[in-house]
Parts: sequence; structure tokens; C-alpha cells
Amino acid sequence: MDDSIKQALIDRFRGYLDTVEDGEEPPDDPGETADLFSVLVEMAALRSEVRTESRLVKEALEQFRGVFDSLQASQATLQRELDRARTETRDQAQSALRPLLLDVIDLRDRLVAALTLSAVARPRWHDRLWRRDRSGVAAWQEGLRMTLRRLDQVLLDRRVVATQLAGLPFDPRLARAIGTAADSSVAEGTVIKEVRAGFLWDDQVLRTAEVIVSKGDAGKGDR
Repeated sequence: MDDSIKQALIDRFRGYLDTVEDGEEPPDDPGETADLFSVLVEMAALRSEVRTESRLVKEALEQFRGVFDSLQASQATLQRELDRARTETRDQAQSALRPLLLDVIDLRDRLVAALTLSAVARPRWHDRLWRRDRSGVAAWQEGLRMTLRRLDQVLLDRRVVATQLAGLPFDPRLARAIGTAADSSVAEGTVIKEVRAGFLWDDQVLRTAEVIVSKGDAGKGDR
């Protein structure tokens, strides 16, 4: 039934109810009575139609809710699979890159050792043997420093940083104690010196440091 027709019938029925409330007598015209009966029939049909449509809407909503729940479950499963794939890919990349980073760190250790040895005073015969003047040695040392800075930048770009443990309490997760020494200026168990630097990679230990730790009888030998 057209909506305009339904609205007209509802208006006519509302008008009839108004006349009944005002005490007016209903018309004696049989046609008018027949129209009122038609209105009542249409209203009943309209109510039945509304109920049917409400039931259909409810069923559609239930079906949509089931589809939506299925989509949510599928999305959650897909997200878990993506997270797992990302984790596996990252772990594989780290496993492949880890040996290379350790090689770079080993090369860095050699450069640091070379700079340390070159800074130690050498006897004159050593300079004569190698026939190097002081300016040549300085240029050679600066070349080593430049290479060392470049290696440090390469490590930093890959989120690899040195631990810097000297002066901090000894942490077995980050370092391995290879010796102890008496030092009354620090508390017992403090890292006095890093013999070999340790490194972290994304806050995970890439290489443990080798350190000297202060021992508990510091200062007793001076008494």
C-alpha cells in the first residue's frame, strides 16, 4: 500500500476518533460506516505488516551480527598471523646480521688496540726502524680514528651501542668479571674497568663486556 494512502486513512481514522471524543454522533451514511470498517481493516493489516517487517529487520540484524563477529574473528586471526610473520622475519634478519655485527665489533677492538699501542712512548730505534717522523705517525693515528668513528656510526645506525659499565654496579647480564681489584674509592662490586667493551642491540645483549670489579677488602692493604 502506498504511504500517502496509509497516511490519509490514518488521518481519517484520527478525525473519526476526535468526533467520538467530542460527543458528536457518527454519520448515518452507510458508506461512511463502510469506510470506517475499511480503515480498521487497513490498520490491522498495517500493524501486521509492521510486525512482519520488524521481525525481518531483527532477523537481518542477527545475521549481520553473526557476519560481523565472523569478520572480527577473521581479522584477529589475520592480525596474529601477521604479527607472527613479522616476528619470524625479524628474528631471521637478526640471526643473519648478528655475525656481521660481531665481526664489525671485533674489527673495532683491533682499531682501539692499535690506537692504544700507538699512543705508548716508543724507543728511538723503533722510529728509526720504521723511518717515520712524528707527523707521519700523527696522520696514521688520525686515519685510525676516522675509521673507528665510521665503524661506530655503522653500529649506531643499526642500533648497536656500547654498554659503558665503568663506575656502575656489576651486572652479570651485561658483563663477565675476569678479575678483581682493591679500590677504596668505590663500593664493593663496582665495575672499575672494562677490559673488553660490551654492546647492546635493540636493548638486547649482543656481546657481554669483560670487566674488572672492585673487591670487598679494598683499603686493608694500606693499614
